[in-house]
Amino acid sequence: MANYTAADVKKLRELTGAGMMDCKKALDEADGDVDKAVEALRIKGQKGVAKREGRSAENGAVVSLIADDNTSGVLVELKCETDFVAKGEKFQAVANELAAHVAKTSPADLDALLASEIEAGKTVQAYVDEANATLGEKIVLDRFAQFSGAYVAAYMHRTMPDLPPQIGVLVELDKADADLAKGVAQHIAAFAPKYLSREDVPAEVVESERRVAEETTRAEGKPEAALPKIVEGRVNGFFKEATLLGQPYALDNKKSVEKVLQEAGVTLKRFSRIKVGI
Repeated sequence: MANYTAADVKKLRELTGAGMMDCKKALDEADGDVDKAVEALRIKGQKGVAKREGRSAENGAVVSLIADDNTSGVLVELKCETDFVAKGEKFQAVANELAAHVAKTSPADLDALLASEIEAGKTVQAYVDEANATLGEKIVLDRFAQFSGAYVAAYMHRTMPDLPPQIGVLVELDKADADLAKGVAQHIAAFAPKYLSREDVPAEVVESERRVAEETTRAEGKPEAALPKIVEGRVNGFFKEATLLGQPYALDNKKSVEKVLQEAGVTLKRFSRIKVGI
């Protein structure tokens, strides 16, 4: 029997994120040498990367990094297959390292991020593939957001207390207001608006909503003369539901988010909401 202790198994799990039985087997094969066991697990993991490509990665975490002066911030979603891996220190360390890299390099888009160099001679894609191999699950980086402006803040929401945040919201205001930024970000996390304002809704989406509203109203047998007013009311209802500024504010539903911002003398420039797997 190989010469290793429970502490060696624990250390190997912390270094690699691999399961207990895999760690024990690797230590057996490496005759108790932790460094050799790490290498063996990495080799085994790399061989399995291609096999995992077709598997689903719908668990994971959203992490944020906000500058000390709140003038910039990032959100990064890193996905994996199971919540067991998602709540592990190794997985979360990878996610936080990616967020730091985004904050440092400001990539133009996902392709630029994956192709950028996170370590000497190692791209972000290679770094993610290495995590894939080490953790033994499909690991996917496919979304991030980065804002810079007068005031940037984030709100992170946990759907389960033992899991890392599953929803992250990034907001940019035209002036500092920490309480309002937090309140609006919490509202966005809860109500998931699709657009900031009416002006941001694509024309084809509006036209589709108007067409559905008109057809529905006709099918209900409403008087022809009343159609325009009813259709307009339903389209306005869509704007109220789909746009952040039109929604009733979560902390005071007698006012819209737009009204709350106006009363505070603050403009919300933009927002990003990322929910793991959605």
